[in-house]
Amino acid sequence: MRVLVVEDEGLLADTIAAGLREEAIAVDVAYDGAAALERTSYVDYDVVVLDRDLPEVHGDEVCRRLVADRTGGRILMLTAAGDVDERVDGLSLGADDYLAKPFVFTELVARVRALGRRSAPPLPPVLERAGIRLDPRRRTVSRDGLEVTLTKKEFTVLEELLRADGGVVSAEHLLDKAWDENIDPFSNIVRVTMATLRRKLGAPPVIETITGVGYRL
Repeated sequence: MRVLVVEDEGLLADTIAAGLREEAIAVDVAYDGAAALERTSYVDYDVVVLDRDLPEVHGDEVCRRLVADRTGGRILMLTAAGDVDERVDGLSLGADDYLAKPFVFTELVARVRALGRRSAPPLPPVLERAGIRLDPRRRTVSRDGLEVTLTKKEFTVLEELLRADGGVVSAEHLLDKAWDENIDPFSNIVRVTMATLRRKLGAPPVIETITGVGYRL
């Protein structure tokens, strides 16, 4: 999942981003509305966590433009204005959910994950292929009944391969979903992660490299 956090309070924005990354979510940060609109013009985000009171371009206007452009990502409004009328106003702009500050971080994570599921095509609760069983909710993986322990990034990469249901997944897509803008696009991190995944999943190998195209499970 790729998330954009739009928040003008730098410390809060960075804290939210760090916490979501600990949950194996790829996160970018924009500190004002103009930067948010620029980023969403070239990155397809699954969820946008959007502060309402932003400098330069107000959060309401950012929401309107994202909805009008049909970016496909879900919008979670995050703001100190938490009374009923304010929530109704925010949702009427096209936001998918609304969370008032101060908030409990675990609730934010749960709402982001729920919106992320809504932004993607419906999938079975457990993903299975080639003897591999991955449970996104419980964050567990097994192969032929034997538990496989993966890092958060490895789990996300494997989940994207399973979601493709036999299709080829490009390295660029995996970088987009499992990492964020801080990763060097010319890094070999995907290739290294694939090698580790193959080793952990065991024999016979189930991840195929399609030269010049990507990977397939």
